[in-house]
Amino acid sequence: MSWESSIEYYRLINKGIKARLGGFHSARLLMYSVDFHEVEALMTRDRWPEAAEVLIDAARRLESGGAAAPPLPFRLNP
Repeated sequence: MSWESSIEYYRLINKGIKARLGGFHSARLLMYSVDFHEVEALMTRDRWPEAAEVLIDAARRLESGGAAAPPLPFRLNP
């Protein structure tokens, strides 16, 4: 869920698109990043409903931007 994992997801998605389509193709995607510090602080204090709200808000923002696919899964524990 950190920016480090976002880099890897972005790289892997585009690598897969290039392998499948070749040339200069790349993925058409939307990315929304949350401040992991905020989410981690909520989880550490066992405030899971509030942490979920941060993630739900991110998903809604993606949807309002035109995202057609669900957000990628992520690990909650490092």
